[in-house]
Amino acid sequence: MKTKPELELSDVKLIAAAAEAEALKHQWAVTIAIVDDGGHLLSLQRLDGAAPVSAHIAPAKARTAALGRRESKVYEDMINGGRSSFLSAPAIEGLLEGGVPIVKDGQCLGAVGVSGVKSTEDAQIARAGIAAIGL
Repeated sequence: MKTKPELELSDVKLIAAAAEAEALKHQWAVTIAIVDDGGHLLSLQRLDGAAPVSAHIAPAKARTAALGRRESKVYEDMINGGRSSFLSAPAIEGLLEGGVPIVKDGQCLGAVGVSGVKSTEDAQIARAGIAAIGL
């Protein structure tokens, strides 16, 4: 039987704090979502000034990255490249850049999804959060 690491509450808190710090450093009003490897919500922070819809988009981006084991941008690129049939994929609804999987030793532990600014900036915030746990 294989074993794999999993996110602990202390990891989630570190990721959330680092992602929030990155957003605040740039004065970006965003929502930050962290999910486990099954896409289940572990943390949601809607920073002051973030649009209400971002509280729906960020978790969707995170779930997509966790379930797909890849950045949500991959799906956005596929669709923009003409593969619009991918819009019908079940359980995947955050098809925009800004969802980044948390990977350790080839295993996906979960993901961070961010929404509220440019997609590249959303991904920057997510990566800053993940970097806080050394990944």
